[in-house]
Amino acid sequence: MPIPEIDPPTLAHQLSGPPEARPVLLDVRFPDEHAYVALPGSVLIPLPELDERADELESFRGRPVVVYCHHGVRSLDGAAYLRSRGLDAVSLRGGIDLYSRAVDPSLPRY
Repeated sequence: MPIPEIDPPTLAHQLSGPPEARPVLLDVRFPDEHAYVALPGSVLIPLPELDERADELESFRGRPVVVYCHHGVRSLDGAAYLRSRGLDAVSLRGGIDLYSRAVDPSLPRY
């Protein structure tokens, strides 16, 4: 079954709404990538650490989660993992790179 994705403009619209309606942003990249550029307010849990840090994911239960990475490949795996645990997760299509190009060009690209 395909993993649902959200496009950058739709995510930007959701992030502009009231705080209680905004999705959780889960960054599954590595710490050096996150330090270089990240979506504001995102939580960093690198993809290889999701299973060992699964208890931290429980705080997301009941809220929509948007998983993102650099280009949208790792985030598909991350969203699949969260969905397998019963969380409402989608992947950011094109990752933070496409988000920067389509929504916020002030975000550095790498």
